[in-house]
Amino acid sequence: MPEHMMPTLSDIRKAAERLKGVAIKTPLLYSVSLSEYLGAQVFIKPENLQRVGAFKFRGAYNRLCQLTDDEKAKGVVAFSSGNHAQGVAAAAQILGLKATIVMPSDAPVMKRDNTLAYGAQVVEYDRETESREEIAQTIAAKDGAVVVPAFEDFHVICGQGTVGLEIYEQGLEMGVEFDHFFSPVGGGGLISGCGTALKSLNPDISIHGVEPEGFDDVKRSLAEGRICSNNRHTGTVCDALLTLSPGALTFAIMTKYVNSIMTVSDAEALNAVKYAWEKLKLVVEPGGAAALAALLAGHGDVRGKTICLLLSGGNIDAVTFARAIAP
Repeated sequence: MPEHMMPTLSDIRKAAERLKGVAIKTPLLYSVSLSEYLGAQVFIKPENLQRVGAFKFRGAYNRLCQLTDDEKAKGVVAFSSGNHAQGVAAAAQILGLKATIVMPSDAPVMKRDNTLAYGAQVVEYDRETESREEIAQTIAAKDGAVVVPAFEDFHVICGQGTVGLEIYEQGLEMGVEFDHFFSPVGGGGLISGCGTALKSLNPDISIHGVEPEGFDDVKRSLAEGRICSNNRHTGTVCDALLTLSPGALTFAIMTKYVNSIMTVSDAEALNAVKYAWEKLKLVVEPGGAAALAALLAGHGDVRGKTICLLLSGGNIDAVTFARAIAP
């Protein structure tokens, strides 16, 4: 991927201007309990407190607000298991656009219901037998609508990168410079944007991503130097991180900026949900808690370091939450 096609810090700053007053500037929180447990200085960026309960709103709004008047008149189409769906639906509602979201039939009920509540139309599909991309393209071709990818999009990545820009600026205000940054990884849009912002501002920071076990397409892709895919479409409690493979753009950016990728089990992810509820007083979904799960499980050596941990989403259904916090 040529350098001129990849987002820059300047592009992310422009996205931050578009999002000003629309997206929530989530706080940067110092955690006493995590710092003591890990023997490090631990700060949390809780994007579960963002509009729609996840960072996805940032990228969706940054993409949709730049559509032409003609494109806005024809509406948008997206495909997602939930958080991108809600982000696009909410951004479309704010901008007065028609939104159609292609969602798997087994998507969490809360995510589907929230998407409908934002005024979007939901079209369901079967993950195992149907292609969400083909369904979205068919709808777009019929209506002339714009397809808004969940991660493989320049403007979406820039929007997600505003999380990293905020982290750096908030750290400066607190007199803190980070040694490590940990983030959940699905298709790579979030860590690509954050990695671009953070590494541009602090070249010495290490960027780490966390995927679900058995769905480690990004880890294998970076290790092998080529895009690898997952064999399964379902089978992890971390539904927010379920992607088949990174895209060409996110792969190129992650190759440049990401230092390591680790994986967590469903049990570790659920334990992180429980820890966040008990100790941090935050409600986080399993996928959104993946980076926390990795650190709690001892997958990263951070003793004596200053780190930032991203909680990417909090859209957890009651059944999964009850399962996580059960004794």
